[in-house]
Amino acid sequence: MIIKFYRLKKIQIILLLIFIFFINVSIEYSRFLDFKDEDIFEVKAEILNIYPKENFDILKFKTNDFEFFSKLNKNEGLKRLDFISCAIDTRNIDFISYLEGFFTNIIYFETLEKNIGFKEKIIKNVENNHTNEQIIELFNTLFLAIPVSQNLRDIFINYGISHVVALSGFHLVVISFVIYWILYFPYSFFQTKYFPYRNRRFDILLFTIVVLFYYLILTDVVPSLLRAFVLFCLGIVLLRSNIKIISYMTLLYTFLIVIAIYPKYIFSIGFWFSTIAVFYIYLFLQYFKNLNKLVAILFFNFWMFLIFNPIVHLFFYQTTIEQFYSIPITMFFTIFYPFEIFAHIFNFSNYFDKYIEIFLSYKFYVYEVKTPVWFIIFYLICSFSSIFSNKAFSILNILMLGFNTYMYLSF
Repeated sequence: MIIKFYRLKKIQIILLLIFIFFINVSIEYSRFLDFKDEDIFEVKAEILNIYPKENFDILKFKTNDFEFFSKLNKNEGLKRLDFISCAIDTRNIDFISYLEGFFTNIIYFETLEKNIGFKEKIIKNVENNHTNEQIIELFNTLFLAIPVSQNLRDIFINYGISHVVALSGFHLVVISFVIYWILYFPYSFFQTKYFPYRNRRFDILLFTIVVLFYYLILTDVVPSLLRAFVLFCLGIVLLRSNIKIISYMTLLYTFLIVIAIYPKYIFSIGFWFSTIAVFYIYLFLQYFKNLNKLVAILFFNFWMFLIFNPIVHLFFYQTTIEQFYSIPITMFFTIFYPFEIFAHIFNFSNYFDKYIEIFLSYKFYVYEVKTPVWFIIFYLICSFSSIFSNKAFSILNILMLGFNTYMYLSF
């Protein structure tokens, strides 16, 4: 049925997803009206992050339906991941702000005890393995997508490794690879003995999807990870149907599916970054598919670093020469990430803390470079035109080299 659905005319699929999008927007709007029904709204929320200011703190909260920011005194004694019940002011909040996250005043609050689930046990495991707060933050965000402090976030930007730290397709591939091979040999034994008629690889991929779906729920459905999960599932369906997996239409369907299910993710920078990154991966495969495999792997990481810089610097202006380190770090991460998962399971990850501390304590010379709006518009036009035109792709690469030369010679 899924295969027949996919083989429908492309326009019908797109229209169906747009229809689902508007249904879910109407559901969100209904929740918004309930939210606005009273000037004071009581809700339970988790503290995602705390941004210290001179005389107060800005806190980011997450509820079941929305996220919001508020200002509180420093002496309230609240910590990241604390759970509270609070009453907030709903005046002056419009529907768009409700979807993307808003700032409001907390009228009163009380701290609640959190239920200890599997996610909390993972957090406790990380805390037991490390004593350095920044390292605890690092692994909490690597394993569970828990937001990091502003200071640690700046370190990631200065190294140019935000894409490595933020859970996305990169992590999903590594995790799915580990899950697949953990299941492969025990399942092969039972499959060969009791049900040899089954497709071994497909069955293991289905088990992998189930585990990945649970992991997605565990991370509170991170937008970039959801995009990767949907694309992974579509890829398996297309593979079974002998339909081309790597195509721009598949990426478009993935984008529309995510937005249709979660309309508010259209305001997520992480989701947009993740989607555009996959677009450039497809563009690389389109034009450099005939390269030697070893050369392609090395050149791919270098090219992706350069091609994405203009887009990153539209939002994040911090620039350092050390951002070039992101190229070898990205390659090394394919080993580091699964190794650290096992190291935390068997409680020996602290042996490497001294090296991570050196890495995180490095001092940068930071300056700012901002991508002009006119440039990014022309850059994106050339990017999308490159799907159909070799000349557009050549112009895109000239723009890429020009921007990066300007950016790293500006210091």
